[in-house]
Amino acid sequence: MIDKPYVTLSCAISLDGYLDSVDPPRLALSNAADFDRVDEVRAHHDAILVGARTVRLDNPRLLVRSAERQDRRVASGLARTPWKVTVTATGDLDPEAAFFTDGDATKLVYCPRSEAPRIRGRLGDAATVVPLGDVVVMADLLSELADRGARRVMVEGGGTTLTQFLAADLVDELHVAVAPLFVGDRRAPRFVGDGAFPWTADRRAELAGVKQVGDVVLLRYALSDRFVLEPDSSPVCPEPRATARDRS
Repeated sequence: MIDKPYVTLSCAISLDGYLDSVDPPRLALSNAADFDRVDEVRAHHDAILVGARTVRLDNPRLLVRSAERQDRRVASGLARTPWKVTVTATGDLDPEAAFFTDGDATKLVYCPRSEAPRIRGRLGDAATVVPLGDVVVMADLLSELADRGARRVMVEGGGTTLTQFLAADLVDELHVAVAPLFVGDRRAPRFVGDGAFPWTADRRAELAGVKQVGDVVLLRYALSDRFVLEPDSSPVCPEPRATARDRS
């Protein structure tokens, strides 16, 4: 196993700290310029990870959308868009969701070992199902991705997944885009839930940058000593290797 991948956690929140509203459609917190910024960040990563609830509720495509950025990746010997990764405890995933059907990126689904046979039966060839212990621990998930060759992982939500990565001190840098609006509904999903986070009044997170992106403010925090000011544009990882877990 190699060192864990560099982890960038990215999200957009309202002024009162919510990721979305309660009722559909999904609340658009970012603007066009910020969506393009996120696309650029995605292009510098090997894998984009979201929780299964995000796959179910938001139906994200999780692709690099810019053709120029896709071409740049291909010229560097990479796939046109990063791997798609999700984690589920129950396997409640629709194989027709955009996560599985949009684009030809590699799809990886991490789950508890006991659920793997059922989830494989449900998803078929739509994704590679990877069992990880009795419960999925995010540190183990990162180690497994590292074994496949991933060097940079982008985590985009939802709140439970963001909380797990932050509370476990697995994030190297944090991007928070703050939208100029309030949600004002305690039922709505928050940026993070309860947790014992490493950054407290006695250990404040290091603010690495502030940038206005239209009417959105981007806050960038360095959360580890591996933080790099600009993304590495060099080739990142090879095509994923099959592992013994895949064949089990």
